[in-house]
Amino acid sequence: MFDVLITGGTVVDGTGKPGYRADVGIIGEKINAIGDLSHAQSRRVIDATGHVVSPGFIDSHVHSDAALLNDPQHAGGLRQGVTTEILGQDGLSYAPASAENYRIYNRYLSGILGRAPDDLDMSSVEAFRANYHKKCAINTAYPVAHGALRLETCGFYDVPMIEDRLEHAKRLVREGMEQGAIGFATGLSYHPQSWSDTTELIELCKVVAEYDGVYITHLRNVNPDRGFGGGGVPEALEIGRKSGVKVHFSHFRTAANSVGEVQEMLEPIDKAKAEGLDITLELYPYPTGSTFLVSNMESPFHEGGPDGIIERLSDPSERAKVAAELESNTRRMLDEAIMSHLPKTPQFEGLGITEIANRKGMSSGEAAIDLFLENDLEVGFWLTPPDDIRVWRDLNKDFMEFLSRPDYMVGSDAIQVGGHPHPRAYGTFPRFLGRLRRQVPIMTVEQIVQRMSDNPARRFGLTNRGRIEEGYFADVVVFDSERIVDVATYDDPQQHPAGIPFVLVNGEVAVDHERCTGIMAGQAIP
Repeated sequence: MFDVLITGGTVVDGTGKPGYRADVGIIGEKINAIGDLSHAQSRRVIDATGHVVSPGFIDSHVHSDAALLNDPQHAGGLRQGVTTEILGQDGLSYAPASAENYRIYNRYLSGILGRAPDDLDMSSVEAFRANYHKKCAINTAYPVAHGALRLETCGFYDVPMIEDRLEHAKRLVREGMEQGAIGFATGLSYHPQSWSDTTELIELCKVVAEYDGVYITHLRNVNPDRGFGGGGVPEALEIGRKSGVKVHFSHFRTAANSVGEVQEMLEPIDKAKAEGLDITLELYPYPTGSTFLVSNMESPFHEGGPDGIIERLSDPSERAKVAAELESNTRRMLDEAIMSHLPKTPQFEGLGITEIANRKGMSSGEAAIDLFLENDLEVGFWLTPPDDIRVWRDLNKDFMEFLSRPDYMVGSDAIQVGGHPHPRAYGTFPRFLGRLRRQVPIMTVEQIVQRMSDNPARRFGLTNRGRIEEGYFADVVVFDSERIVDVATYDDPQQHPAGIPFVLVNGEVAVDHERCTGIMAGQAIP
């Protein structure tokens, strides 16, 4: 007697091999049998005739760390077929941090993560994982977050991580790896991570390499003088060479200003792989990104964390200086920013900073500072997509070319908070499997599913995940390969996709006929 029997579907098992007709029988958390099970009995039968039965999708890059704590149903990811998310990305997460440092970083990161409850224990990787285990609808995995690590060892200050501070940090990384961390994640556009240098990262990654973990990197573009070769790709490759760690590049893709330059971007990666470096990469299928506005501020203004920032922004002389710097910052132009998350002033969500400035009768820099003060720094935004549809189309071709490589996987970079989030939080996986697969037909369903399941499971050591195989955990998606499509758009982002009627997490039906069931079967893995 099976607990769940999925009948009549085409099994796409996650290996990339052609799909085949088979039934899938599940007992408890595991896949128990695959084949002709037409005479078997089961407590629940799901008719998958005309549909694909695949492994649950693994989102290799999300910012759901607080969203899952506040809304554990997590329909935005679950309805896409996502059964596992890798948290802690860009080093923007909470563990390991003392109670005081957790509250500081929780406040600082609220523009990208939202506000998690302040009374949680985030003092270790073990404690972090316990906050999610069997308490949300999807599985979670976690790399040690560089931001929390630096805050815990150096405070929110621009000081070198050397001597006792470095030894303390290495102990915390070692403890984290022993408690189930999959590696170490950093984001060198963000603070306090960008106050590091390459030497610090090499030393920390030596510990990660001892445990066969992965260094997950959002490349440096802040304080480039501290990075080998000016930061970016050269620094990441140097860290891999000197530490021996496996390197994983976050959202490595072309943009409107580099459309068509796929091979040029990948040339140094492929050269390093030929030298023996172990490298993987991921991307999402949209032309622009999203983040939190405080990250636009120049490095010195992050000193002292949220209290220090608010104090400076409240000082009239400092305020004018910050406004001018915000307006001249070319990393993310304010006139391209659409506000996605403003919990205290939601009337401005969905508006550009220029429009908000006009309504307030002030400059865009002054308006941004007003938003910071009114929302206690909890300000998120995304960048407007290109006006030229041909650029979109060409970028779609680039994205599919990247994904066609066997070393690529999918990471939505989803930010779930706010009334007007980026559509990638609702559409990334069906966009690749549906819209882009049909628009740029260079990959099969089987190949795309492999990138979304088996690739990240193997890369991050997620034991018995990522395949439809006997003895594997029953993380399963049933979808219609002809009808699957993303519906979320930049102007109307909170829309669930079509064509994904069933999702199972650890053998429990989490999505039933396109409706979330409320079952919290997610586990902290691996």
